[in-house]
Amino acid sequence: METLLNLQTKEIVSVETGARMGYIIDLEIDVDSGLITDIIVGNRSSLAHLFNKRDEIIIPWEKIITLGNDVILVK
Repeated sequence: METLLNLQTKEIVSVETGARMGYIIDLEIDVDSGLITDIIVGNRSSLAHLFNKRDEIIIPWEKIITLGNDVILVK
């Protein structure tokens, strides 16, 4: 079983491009089923960092290919 704290330490990497996308900052959960529907990935760009703004990417849970020890691979 994975905890949110443990998931937040793993970097999100795209298997299609090899790009580092950032880290999980939040989860979206279906309150009826109790299942995670999306992960929200935050990545601070250099310009956005000056204004303390965080770029967010929403990735559907089904796009996760594997949860590794150090990274999470997504499509």
